Amino acid sequence: MADTAAPPPPGPPAPGLPAAPGSNPLSRKLNKILETRLDNDKEMLEALKALSTFFVENSLRTRRNLRGDIERRSLAINEEFVHIFKQVKEELESINEDVQAMSSCCEDMSSRLKAAKEQTQDLIVKTTKLQAENQRLEMKAQVADAFIAKFQLTPDEMNLLRGTKDEPITEDFFKALGRVKQIHNDVKILLRTNQQRAGLEIMEQMALLQETSYERLYRWTQNECRTLTQESCDISPVLAQAMEALQDRPVLYKYTLEEFGTARRSAVVRGFIDALTRGGLGGTPRPIEMHSHDPLRYVGDMLAWLHQATASEKEHLEAMLKLVTIQGVEENIQEVVGHITEGVCRPLKVRIEQVIVAEPGAVLLYKISNLLKFYHHTISGIVGNSAATLLTTIEEMHLLSKKIFFNSLSLHASKLMDKVELPPPDLGPSSALNQTLNLLREVLASHDSSVVPLDARQADFVQVLSCVLDPLLQMCTMSASNLGTADMATFMVNSLYMMKTTLALFEFTDKRLEMLQFQIEAHLDTLINEQASYVLTRAGLSYIYNSLQQHKPEQAQFDRYLSAPDSLLMSQLNFLLSATVKEQIIKQSTELVCRAYSELYAAVMDPSNEYKDPETILHRSPHQVQALLS
Repeated sequence: MADTAAPPPPGPPAPGLPAAPGSNPLSRKLNKILETRLDNDKEMLEALKALSTFFVENSLRTRRNLRGDIERRSLAINEEFVHIFKQVKEELESINEDVQAMSSCCEDMSSRLKAAKEQTQDLIVKTTKLQAENQRLEMKAQVADAFIAKFQLTPDEMNLLRGTKDEPITEDFFKALGRVKQIHNDVKILLRTNQQRAGLEIMEQMALLQETSYERLYRWTQNECRTLTQESCDISPVLAQAMEALQDRPVLYKYTLEEFGTARRSAVVRGFIDALTRGGLGGTPRPIEMHSHDPLRYVGDMLAWLHQATASEKEHLEAMLKLVTIQGVEENIQEVVGHITEGVCRPLKVRIEQVIVAEPGAVLLYKISNLLKFYHHTISGIVGNSAATLLTTIEEMHLLSKKIFFNSLSLHASKLMDKVELPPPDLGPSSALNQTLNLLREVLASHDSSVVPLDARQADFVQVLSCVLDPLLQMCTMSASNLGTADMATFMVNSLYMMKTTLALFEFTDKRLEMLQFQIEAHLDTLINEQASYVLTRAGLSYIYNSLQQHKPEQAQFDRYLSAPDSLLMSQLNFLLSATVKEQIIKQSTELVCRAYSELYAAVMDPSNEYKDPETILHRSPHQVQALLS
């Protein structure tokens, strides 16, 4: 800071020496000041910044007093520094006194602890030994507790497994039984160690306890099954757990299923008899026997009840065995359901036999047969083929109804052959044919509406058609045997047409329809030829032909035919039932007439025949005749 004061005025140069510019102190100082770079001199900047805080007036007096002001300020700062450090020294001295006191206290405590340690050395050794022994004993106690927890049951679990006869089974029982199984499996570990004796004792104890538990569980399950004698039963979750546990004892498991089947069999038989004679609660639904006058509904209601009961019994068994995991559960269910439903086979068979033997009619017999076939297929889909007795009973009734049905059709056919009716005057179908076709239509309609599988329906269809159509065709042939050619063909076309229209409404009749069409076409050919001959004769073409041979033309009758072709129709054509068939006969017979005229025209116009003026003999060409007749 002293460098910032104003420099003293330079003195005169020494006498006898020239004043050199560089040797002037003032010049050197000025040069030094001018050469100074304030922006790089940080100390100078800090000094100037500090000076600016108190040097506020730049005057001659303040510049002269600047040094003193700086020194006074420096002195005040130093005095303040000394005062502050004096307080720090006093604080440090106080701390030193406290540390000295703490040191002396620690030394005293250390000496006292050393003395106490020397006095309690034996006690510490004994305590350490006791603590180590305590840890070993605690470890042994933990091992013993873990062993007991793993290989022994609690008193409560023992009481659950050895409960009294009347005490119910709860879920806690199955937890305890699972614990016994787990111990019995885990104890095998001991047999592979040095604890074989303990392992054998525990295994024997658990085996005895298991047998006791299973015996109690079987008795309880048996009693529960015996109580399931109501028409609808609820399978409790505990019973399902009991069956899951008993699957480890196949004999007890089998006996329990037999007990359940026996109980449910009596319930189903009683329910079936009640449904037949008493009906539902409050009279709804009505007793099935009330509908015995309606054979189809009577048999259908019995089979529907049996189907529902079979499905319900299967659901009950599935609910009871839903937790069982051994193989063959489905076979067990089917076997028990077969045993349950076996009881209703006898009353069902007796009643259906009564209906069938009474012969309610061919159509009803066929409907009953299809109904039996449908329920046989449906029930076998529920219980498989293991319910042999029930399915055999339904199959026997199906075969019996089918046999009597075909016997009824055969009897009807034999009656047709015994008394063959003459064709009616209009050559239409006979009354016997109409009755038989109505019967066939009803049978086939019931066949189409049945829910029997497709392959079985097709096989029945072929047999029904053979049993009815073949005698019908034979009857029609015998009935028309004494008629003329045109009358017989007309009667046969009408009869075959009725058969075809009847069969066309149903499936599986393609082969029969094709056969009928062939027969119709054969008789149509006969009618076409007869119609053509009739036209040629009545139109005078045959006479014209003879006249041509003798050169005597005569065409008046043929001209009248060309002007009114419908005037020359056989009376038999008016008896045809099918307008399409009639049109076909007229068309094809007209073609034959046109062909015959073409041959005549060619013969007349042939120069080798030497007809004079052939245009005057046949004045119309074949194309003109064909145009007039078409």
